[in-house]
Amino acid sequence: MRRAVVRNLTLLAVGGVLVSVGAAAPPSPTRSAEPASAHPASAHPASADPASAHPAGRTPDHRTPDKVPVAVGSGGAVASVDPDASAAGIEVLKKGGNAVDAAVATAAALGVTEPYSSGVGGGGYFVHYDAKTRKVGTIDGRETAPRTADSGLFLENGKPIPFAEAVTSGLGVGTPGTPATWQSALDTWGSKSLRSLLKPAERLARDGFTVDPTFRSQTESNEKRFRDFPASAKLFLPGGKLPEVGSTFKNPDLARTYQELGRKGVGAMYRGDLAEEFVRTVNKPPVDPAADREVRPGDLSLKDLKAYAVKRQAPTKASYRGLDVYSMAPSSSGGTTVGEALNILERTDLSKASKTKYLHRYIEASRIAFADRGRWVGDPAFEDVPTKELLSQRFADSRECLIKDTAVLKSPLAPGDPRHPEACGKGDKAAPTTYEGENTTHLTAADKWGNVVAYTLTIESTGGSGITVPGRGFLLNNELTDFSFAPADPAVHDPNLPGPGKRPRSSISPTIVLKHGKPVVALGSPGGATIITTVLQTLTGFVDRGLPLVDAIAAPRASQRNAAQTELEPELWNSPLKGALESIGHSFKQNPEIGAATGVQRLPDGKWLAAAEKVRRGGGSAMVVRPEK
Repeated sequence: MRRAVVRNLTLLAVGGVLVSVGAAAPPSPTRSAEPASAHPASAHPASADPASAHPAGRTPDHRTPDKVPVAVGSGGAVASVDPDASAAGIEVLKKGGNAVDAAVATAAALGVTEPYSSGVGGGGYFVHYDAKTRKVGTIDGRETAPRTADSGLFLENGKPIPFAEAVTSGLGVGTPGTPATWQSALDTWGSKSLRSLLKPAERLARDGFTVDPTFRSQTESNEKRFRDFPASAKLFLPGGKLPEVGSTFKNPDLARTYQELGRKGVGAMYRGDLAEEFVRTVNKPPVDPAADREVRPGDLSLKDLKAYAVKRQAPTKASYRGLDVYSMAPSSSGGTTVGEALNILERTDLSKASKTKYLHRYIEASRIAFADRGRWVGDPAFEDVPTKELLSQRFADSRECLIKDTAVLKSPLAPGDPRHPEACGKGDKAAPTTYEGENTTHLTAADKWGNVVAYTLTIESTGGSGITVPGRGFLLNNELTDFSFAPADPAVHDPNLPGPGKRPRSSISPTIVLKHGKPVVALGSPGGATIITTVLQTLTGFVDRGLPLVDAIAAPRASQRNAAQTELEPELWNSPLKGALESIGHSFKQNPEIGAATGVQRLPDGKWLAAAEKVRRGGGSAMVVRPEK
């Protein structure tokens, strides 16, 4: 039985779908249990409250579980960057929850342990596979610009303001989508109440987690910004100092915020006291009087928050080597760009190609797909985005013929026209790729019924805006800086300029791959625009090169985004492959770390394999409910 909805519920119409962000009542005490063999999407199991279990990821002596990059077993799986967060999801699965329930619990815990990458002050994109219907659905929970925003949002006297001033400001803050995404996912596919699913994260925030080198390093890189905002300094620099590795970090304010959201429903984020505090912090950032910076205010209103709605929409779909690849449609460019690149690569047998040819073709397909992304993809509520045409094999074939095995294309490469494909055509006028921040976090979850979730969350830059909502324990996003401040070339249409209520373009690419309607693998990554190339390279490594999923994730990465130079991680930079590719004409620069992927794989025997990074971001955390012995 669905949870009852109490008075003051607000229903928002989105593309014909009513999406609730109102307050939900606690689950009915008369909810009946379901047999273990039943499917939870249509018959909800009895609610087992994770609050009765140990705090998320905490053993009885409160130790954080060890990070393990791969796990195999049954009963369901969770992979994220953090062991406490993965453990929160596993605990929900053990108590009868499904993949959506586990994903929400894991995401809430990441808001505690990965506060510089995610949280209720941000947004994200949610992709779900329903084992009963064998259909994939998605939720666009992207942040939106204020209704007062226009194309000149980041201009002053006709020129773009300095990027750093937009990053640390109220001006870059969009209306958050994460809480509404959680409730929409639970209303559509979940089986437990938000209140119960927030309990592990609530307790983790109250009791604390163990600081690791990554958390310490990310705090240190934000230290100067945090000291300029008293609420941020109080929270993230306890006692005025950087948190020490091995110490316990607590966030009681966030615990209380989660408790309030659980009690009142996510509507509390969009109306009421919490909404008023959010808006006040955006519009009058509380800056230390001794700070040597001026912080630009935002122009967000309570009406902006009340008007926010997620979008439930169809996924993108591309066919590749007999597999169906599903991902996010615009406002994210992830699905169209990964899909187009896969279509371009379809005509080359990468399984038999040399490593040099494989990387060359992958780099060139990325370059072409990014050129087309920059010209055509933006928020479809404001732009005419030819999603179907971008994903057509006919268009990909017209672009693939530009690739030569003995030469390199030059960037910025001109985009093609997917509505009127011209074989090997020179395309329209070229424009450089605009900047996109590189920090998010990704989780992947699956359950015993075969449901799968790939979910990527973000607050944009590492540390978001740097501004904490006083007394609330979470950072404001700076997601609006994903808009183009101005066209890269005034002669080329830019679909990603700001607008009232507009969603900035994203590269987030949560991906689920099916064969004959059943899951094969699901994955995603953080990393700004490098998300697209990380997902593309991991998929081709897994599908074409035959790498085990954990090794496809760990493989050294290259990232080409229609730029003069392709970025290489150190292992490729120091490899003979670099010289072989340079002899063709490639130019490189080094990037110490690209992305931080996680994934789950359905094995032929029906077991789940969870995989995460071995080294990047200090390694990830893969867990299953019942590990294989």
